[in-house]
Amino acid sequence: MSQSLESPLSHVRRGPKRASYDAELIHQIIDSALLCHIAQQKEGQCFVVPTCHWRDGDYFYWHGHAKARNVHGSAQAQQKVCISICQLDGLVLARSAFHHSVNYRSVCLFGVPEAVTDFDEKARHFKIFLDKVCPERWESLRPITDDEIKNTGLVRIKIEEASAKLRAEPPVDDAADYDWPVWAGVIPLEQKWGKAQQDPKQTEPYAEPEQLFAL
Repeated sequence: MSQSLESPLSHVRRGPKRASYDAELIHQIIDSALLCHIAQQKEGQCFVVPTCHWRDGDYFYWHGHAKARNVHGSAQAQQKVCISICQLDGLVLARSAFHHSVNYRSVCLFGVPEAVTDFDEKARHFKIFLDKVCPERWESLRPITDDEIKNTGLVRIKIEEASAKLRAEPPVDDAADYDWPVWAGVIPLEQKWGKAQQDPKQTEPYAEPEQLFAL
């Protein structure tokens, strides 16, 4: 059985029937998304910063400029942050306005960020991140420099306090409304990458990437 990541903080109170604390499911949702939002407090003010993320084992990672608030500041503050991820899967059109909804997969996780400062470990994780975005691309690129690694901050939290919420079903209407004469159902959201647009500064017809991050 997969580990439970439920805690008093991650316990879902509103809509608990849609909640899950299964670590394997939470890992899947984290891995299926590229963008997250990190909420943190500084001097009583709340800040929410969108950024890209990745996972390695039981740890959730993100990076940024070494002086950035959501990297340097969050690691220095030694305070819990709240991280939110959401994947929209479809519109749910019901027979009444108040039963309209969306199908989605979401994760909310909590933890105290810790800085990763080891030079080789940082370089290893930047490759892990790029491999998530575009597998097998790292080896074809100009090697990263020491200054690039030094000037980029890397932080992580352990994934041990989290919850998932999901909806994947048709409309749920009042019994008296099921015969109302209007279309009802789900309109799935299908996401795909568009046609690649080569940098106009390139004059050579280089091969396009064959593998891209899969939503």
